[in-house]
Order: sequence, then C-alpha cells, then structure tokens
Amino acid sequence: MRKFLIATAAVASLAACASRPEPTPTPTPTPTPQVETPQGPVPGSVEDFRVSVGDRVFFGYDRFDLSAEARSVLERQAAWLRQYPNVRILVAGNADERGTREYNLALGARRAAAVRDYLVSLGVAANRTETVSYGKERPLDPRTNEEAWSVNRNGHTQIVSGAVS
Repeated sequence: MRKFLIATAAVASLAACASRPEPTPTPTPTPTPQVETPQGPVPGSVEDFRVSVGDRVFFGYDRFDLSAEARSVLERQAAWLRQYPNVRILVAGNADERGTREYNLALGARRAAAVRDYLVSLGVAANRTETVSYGKERPLDPRTNEEAWSVNRNGHTQIVSGAVS
C-alpha cells in the first residue's frame, strides 16, 4: 500500500505540474514619445525680455549716471536685443515725486538718454530705440517714503514691436 501511495503522490505531483500552463511573457509596451513642455517664457517674447534679462534700471537721488548694477542689466538687454534684431524699444526715464514737474521731466529725459546711449554703445542700433520722459507722472510705488522713491527713480526699457507673440 505504501508503494501505491507513493506512486499516487508522484503521479499527482506530475499532473499538477503538467496542468499549470507556462506563463506567457507580457509584451513590453512601446514607449510613447514625451513631448517636452517648455518651461518659462517663450524665447524672444516681451515676457522673456522682462523675466530673463530685466527691463528696468534704477538711479540714485538726483542722478542719471549708470551704476555697475544698471550697466550689468543693460549689457544683458543689449545681448538680448542683438539676438532679436527686429525688436524696437522705448526707453522711459522716470523720477520720484520730489522736485518740480519740469525738473523731473528733464531728469527723466537724461536718465532715458543715459540708458539709450549705453545700449547703443553696446551695439544696439540707435534707429531701434526711442526715448521718453515721464518725470514723476508714472510712479511704480505711490507711497511717500525713501523705499518708494528709490524704485520710482528708474529707466524702463519697453518693447514696442518685433517681439515673438
């Protein structure tokens, strides 16, 4: 009987192995191409200029000379503008609220000219630039304190045409 049980167990074991189908390999899925989503602004756009380069430089009180930091921003602007030769700009000179309207308009004009002249010296064609002075008429910060005045004393480079949409 013992032989019979061993034989039955052996047959059952073989039958169990034989009844299990071999697993079929699952096909490897074909990778779908990944479309990279652009990060940041579109190159050559107004937003690209503002974010990647900087569109504003700042001046000291009653000054229109360019600081080292301002020259650094303008050097980046000039490089960007040379890369996009169809872009035209308007440089606006601004002042803080102190002083007369006439004085601040004249100071804003000197600031705008300083920005334009430096950009031209760096290879930006003069016929691509225009200047305007807003004096104290367009403050970034309407408060009456040194912090507000310091941001309102600026030269703003604005793209007027030729940028990528």
